[in-house]
Amino acid sequence: MKAVTVAAFGEPPQVSEQPEPKVGPDTVLVRVKVAGVNPVDWKVAAGRLDSILYVYLPLIPGWDVAGVVEKVGAAVTEYAPGDEVIAYDRMDTVQHGAYAELVPVPVRSLARKPASLSWQQAGGLPLAGLAAYQSLQAADVAKGDTVLVNNAAGGVGSFAVQIAVATGARVIGTAGEAKAGYLRSLGAEPVAYGEGLVQRVRALAPEGVDAALDFYGGEAISASMELTKSPSRVVSLVDPAIRELGGRYVFVRPDHAGLAELGSLSDAGKLTVHVEQELPLTDVAEAWQLSQSGHTTGKIVLRVS
Repeated sequence: MKAVTVAAFGEPPQVSEQPEPKVGPDTVLVRVKVAGVNPVDWKVAAGRLDSILYVYLPLIPGWDVAGVVEKVGAAVTEYAPGDEVIAYDRMDTVQHGAYAELVPVPVRSLARKPASLSWQQAGGLPLAGLAAYQSLQAADVAKGDTVLVNNAAGGVGSFAVQIAVATGARVIGTAGEAKAGYLRSLGAEPVAYGEGLVQRVRALAPEGVDAALDFYGGEAISASMELTKSPSRVVSLVDPAIRELGGRYVFVRPDHAGLAELGSLSDAGKLTVHVEQELPLTDVAEAWQLSQSGHTTGKIVLRVS
């Protein structure tokens, strides 16, 4: 099978022929149609997460999967060959990822592909969608809350805005001025990030916000702490040090039920996936450069088959 491999930390990704993966008893082999691109992919490949993850080289990167079941393990009863599925395929060890024609996925990480989404959209949903979903859960966001979403036009932020709006919350989202229209289309009230953020948010919400989500880091955390009534409802996906300030840190977990809920929201017309760029698997280096720029709106995906 064709796959993207990284031979050593820091080396450029290459497309090559690799052996077909084994199918364990609780595993499903998926023929990948689209793999989502996330910042964690190139960070893992650079060795930046080696202190917390068991990473084995050569590495096939990628955790976002959308494809069709090819084979099922001996103990699998939930899926059959031909089923269309999505997955956040983060295993306990990192080696056989989504940037490949075939990928093994534990049953716990799978869900049915939402019928309303294209393959490109489905490939961009799992990791970022779950990150947003779990961040909102950690912040205990409920109907009637006012929520600040930092970096609201990015991959995770755009999902957080839509899920919070579907929950019945009011959303204030930070982004560059050029993306204000995009945020309004998602249901958020846009504010420009940077110096003066606290004052701009208070102009919209004089008493502050009930919860804040940080998908940016740095000054966004201090502004969120100042604006939120309780530090325990400030959640960061970026900086674990937020716990020292009384906030909460989220490292997204595989979750079948969460993926299924995201699929239900999509099929109900309450959640969509904005794909900014679709590239062939052979252009993975370009996809990573786009991701590293930090200025994308929505998702970047790789077309595998």
